[in-house]
Amino acid sequence: QVQLVESGGGLVQAGDSLRLFCAASGRSLSAYAMGWFRQAPGKEREFAAAISRGGAITNYSDSVKGRFTISRDNRKNTVYLQMNSLKPEDTAVYYCAAKPGSIYSVYTRADEYDYWGQGTQVTVSS
Repeated sequence: QVQLVESGGGLVQAGDSLRLFCAASGRSLSAYAMGWFRQAPGKEREFAAAISRGGAITNYSDSVKGRFTISRDNRKNTVYLQMNSLKPEDTAVYYCAAKPGSIYSVYTRADEYDYWGQGTQVTVSS
């Protein structure tokens, strides 16, 4: 199985950018479709972005589309989430997740994913 570790979170001001990292170990990340989810205090975990195994297909929630970019480098076993124009409502714990899938599939539901990281906190002040 694959182990996932997120990093890159922090405290920023509205309008700033952050880049999150999800490093995988245990197995090659190329076998997995990947996703980023987030969970704000008192709210359910929600989908943010997803990418297919090879990186050709991506999907975003409406709330982050145009501001966030998901990408991956399978040689480095790492998935990224570039977050621009951050807003206070982006404040949450961000989780990466992995699912064995077909080469062009992306997944947007949390219950579709098999492996999760521990999360990294992103706080955006106004």
